[in-house]
Amino acid sequence: MQEWFQKIGSDFYQTFIAEDRWMQFVQGFSVTIRVAVLALVLGIVIGIVIAVIRSAHDSQRKKKKGVGQVLLNIADLICRIYLTVIRGTPMMVQLLIMYFVIFSSSRRSLLVAVLAFGINSGAYVAEIVRSGIMSVDSGQMEAGRSLGLNYAQTMRYIIIPQAIKNILPALGNEMITLFKDTSLVSAIALKDLTKTALTIQGVTYQAFMPFIGIAVVYLVCVMILSKVLSMIERRLRNSDLR
Repeated sequence: MQEWFQKIGSDFYQTFIAEDRWMQFVQGFSVTIRVAVLALVLGIVIGIVIAVIRSAHDSQRKKKKGVGQVLLNIADLICRIYLTVIRGTPMMVQLLIMYFVIFSSSRRSLLVAVLAFGINSGAYVAEIVRSGIMSVDSGQMEAGRSLGLNYAQTMRYIIIPQAIKNILPALGNEMITLFKDTSLVSAIALKDLTKTALTIQGVTYQAFMPFIGIAVVYLVCVMILSKVLSMIERRLRNSDLR
């Protein structure tokens, strides 16, 4: 047992203390956070836009045809193709295509990773937001239109705020999944937490401590995110009861 503790202590020293290797983990963590946050923002923007387009198409399908309806049909078709392709292919494959095919002449790995993860997340956020919009009573749209608001204003001021409350748990799960999936960026040589652990493991020839270390970091971050989301959800629920 004593030898085991000595080995653990030695592994810890070699992984985190020697040559200030803990700084490499800090830098890797900052890359992971930047990719996750920027991709989440991009995914939410894409998701909301697509959800609004698809909801508008569904709500106006039976109305009189015109140029606007034709354009809406084209936009809805593009959105459905996007959703089918993105949700039907693995995240890793999308990342590799984005880095080695679409942006093969660029070596800005961080930007490529943000675009790849943001576009992927947008497909899932779109369906989450769309389900939230559909959960809002149709009378809310009619009430907004009766007050003189156009479709976009009604969605912005009345429908979307109510939908956000309904989809917060699902949106939180997508955020947590996105954060964990950022570990895939090591495939394009972006030095995040996972790539840092692989690099240090290649130097020290010790796999236990680097990988257990980053697993603990991911676990703690997910627990914190889950706690924050539950607090926000509780506040929103309490505000509805007042």
